[in-house]
Amino acid sequence: MQHSSQTSRTPSVTQLRQVLTGEVIGPDDFGYDEARAVFYGIDRKPAAIVRPTDADEVAYVVSIARDTGTDLAVRSGGHSIAGHSVSDGGLVLDLSAMKAFHVDTENMTVWAETGLTAGELTSALGRHGLAVGFGDTGSVGIGGLTLGGGAGFLSRKFGLTIDSLLAAEMVTADGKVAQVDSENHPDLFWAIRGGGGNFGVATRFLFRLQEVDEIVGGMLILPATADNISSFVELAGLAPEELSTIANVMKAPPMPFLPEDLVGSPVLFSILVYAGDAETGEEVVAPFRNLDTPILDMVERGSYAGIYEAEEEGAPPFIFAVRTLFADDIDKSDADAILEALEASTAPMAVTQIRVMGGAVRRVPDDATAYSHRNRPIMINVASAYPDPGEAATHEAWVDDLSKILGKGDDEAYVNFLGDVDGSRVMEAYPGQTWERLREIKRHYDPGNLFRLNQNIPPATS
Repeated sequence: MQHSSQTSRTPSVTQLRQVLTGEVIGPDDFGYDEARAVFYGIDRKPAAIVRPTDADEVAYVVSIARDTGTDLAVRSGGHSIAGHSVSDGGLVLDLSAMKAFHVDTENMTVWAETGLTAGELTSALGRHGLAVGFGDTGSVGIGGLTLGGGAGFLSRKFGLTIDSLLAAEMVTADGKVAQVDSENHPDLFWAIRGGGGNFGVATRFLFRLQEVDEIVGGMLILPATADNISSFVELAGLAPEELSTIANVMKAPPMPFLPEDLVGSPVLFSILVYAGDAETGEEVVAPFRNLDTPILDMVERGSYAGIYEAEEEGAPPFIFAVRTLFADDIDKSDADAILEALEASTAPMAVTQIRVMGGAVRRVPDDATAYSHRNRPIMINVASAYPDPGEAATHEAWVDDLSKILGKGDDEAYVNFLGDVDGSRVMEAYPGQTWERLREIKRHYDPGNLFRLNQNIPPATS
């Protein structure tokens, strides 16, 4: 593709269309409001939304944004809690048209473009009995999820998503397309495994594949008592690495398969995935079922791809107050605190999500990637969802207070679950020397901080 010369200002929609073969959507176009919408309902109005068809077109848009100083938002699936997938008055680089992939069953790898969602690629790989460990939501784009780390249903067995990443095709701030791996730009390869979107636009990933066919998994909903919560977490930590769990302590929402009289009652809403021998899996999940009489038990044998199929479409109609943190344990007093806070919440939805980590995640050295929480056994997210912006202070205080209790003075954070936060909170996602190392790499690849609409790591100063 031949690119025309760049202008001294942000190009018009017409100018972009003259150069790009991909779709360009402006404020006057039909479908603009739908195109700018993101999962968490953040209302921003970009000058244009560009859907490139290949890395060369991505490079052109990156160069235009750099040379004109235009804000550049990069969107894979649009699930950024902070709303970084869309900008006000800038350009949105929407990768959703880039969904090509190539599965190499002989070498057990897949090249996948970053407009794919986790559910789309998992479904395609499932036809071969293969998988990459992504997150827990099928509609999340693999771009942002991977760059931040990627914690999900296969983490304890195979590690984070970045632990399966072998290479990436990146467009850097200088508008060049580069292959990034352990031999080509090894410093950049280290940084993009956990450092988020600070260093360029990932257009393709090369993942190592794993054989994952039949699993034992699904939803298990139990009454939320302090004993059930603390025992669930203890069992999850002692379970074989083939089992990954996500437990949500919340008030039961209206759901077709829940009795109406239970709506609004505290429940332990969990998802379990055992990726291994099915008979053994049945034995492993039995103690979780035996904690109490299940309110709902949908844990069964099935395909791994099926774990995403029950996901509801559409964005939640709420504003979110969110805190992410790590903990070493959840004891009975912590569980009591969660339940007391849940009872006190006035939000339509309040939840404490608990993910037991360890296993393959922990076996990778802390300094091997930019994700630096390998030794932390529990990841927690405290969230409050509410409709009225005027209630923000109340719900922000609620998540702050509960997070302080559960974090026990520890301020570490997982970057993919950070909301709209300041720089000091971003630093907490990169403890120790990780922060300074990332800043040096940022200075080398993006000294002008073009890629700043993210959980931003500013370039180091000379």
